[in-house]
Amino acid sequence: MKKNLIAVCCCILSAHSIAQTKKVNFIADAAHQKVDVLVDGKPFTSFLYPDNLEKPILYPLITASGFTVTRGFPLEKRGNERTDHPHHVGLWLNYESVNGLDFWNNSYNIPADKKSKYGWIRNVKVEKLQENKNNGYLVYSANWERQDKRVLLKEATVFEFSGTAGTRTIDRTTTLTAQQDTVYFKDIKDGMLGLRVTKELELPSDKEESYTDNNGIVTKISPAKNGANGTYLTSEGKKGNDAWGTRGKWCMLYGRKDGQPVSITIIDHPKNPGYPTYWHARDYGLFAANPLGQAIFSNGKESLNLTLKPGESVTFRYRVLISSGQQQTAAELDKQAADFSSQKSFKF
Repeated sequence: MKKNLIAVCCCILSAHSIAQTKKVNFIADAAHQKVDVLVDGKPFTSFLYPDNLEKPILYPLITASGFTVTRGFPLEKRGNERTDHPHHVGLWLNYESVNGLDFWNNSYNIPADKKSKYGWIRNVKVEKLQENKNNGYLVYSANWERQDKRVLLKEATVFEFSGTAGTRTIDRTTTLTAQQDTVYFKDIKDGMLGLRVTKELELPSDKEESYTDNNGIVTKISPAKNGANGTYLTSEGKKGNDAWGTRGKWCMLYGRKDGQPVSITIIDHPKNPGYPTYWHARDYGLFAANPLGQAIFSNGKESLNLTLKPGESVTFRYRVLISSGQQQTAAELDKQAADFSSQKSFKF
């Protein structure tokens, strides 16, 4: 797998990455299981894969102007910030139902007597770091495992990081390959690429809500009284809470932080299963693309229930565009989506 990963990393060249002007650097710290990512010499994010997390993540995400757009909890404490859903940390990719195991909701908060119902992504290995003039690649492998350490899926992921004076971009390509068992992704609500945002990018809310995971654990969300001013916009024109459960080739979450326009956009790729994806976009700051939950979001009118036989693979590609200082327009995001869509599809 290592040779294939490196070959893929070396051959990925896109019009998007060539157009960028800021150099990307990495600082690897194997002892603390992290890799810091710098753009133009300034912190952008860190790839974290410590043993006490149930999946690898990118955390925090920082704009070109220096604002952090991800929530701190559970890794950091910040004033007037929500402390619900401890599995919502940074930017991640996993799913709520893989052979009946919940990879999405797993965290330190799951009681020991229920832990066997949850999966984790572990044995993470950084395969390659490549610094180029206009971008940088981080390549890693990992296992999607049961609690008894039986491997269901092998993961191979390439991150391409890039940036300009006002933007930071992450292009993620993840291939999942079934191992000894047939792997079944049940259509379900919580998945797949997700991030949890800073309080300013939450949508204003005056109501308490309760959310229940696939194993019956309930989390309550209190009304927002923290300066929330964010809203969603999709490629299909859906705004605010109307974005949830709808399809679109991109979705932007935008607002103001310290008086400056800030936005995060997730762009889907036409080669992904279920394109254009459904948006699992919550007002309390969970922002996720879930192409596999079709039965849930369509009220049973559609279904996917993705299945991989041993040796079969599926690839997911996403662009995450973080902007500050100037509001992105729908036309600009359509252009970004067209650029991302034009990139060649490949497998590991």
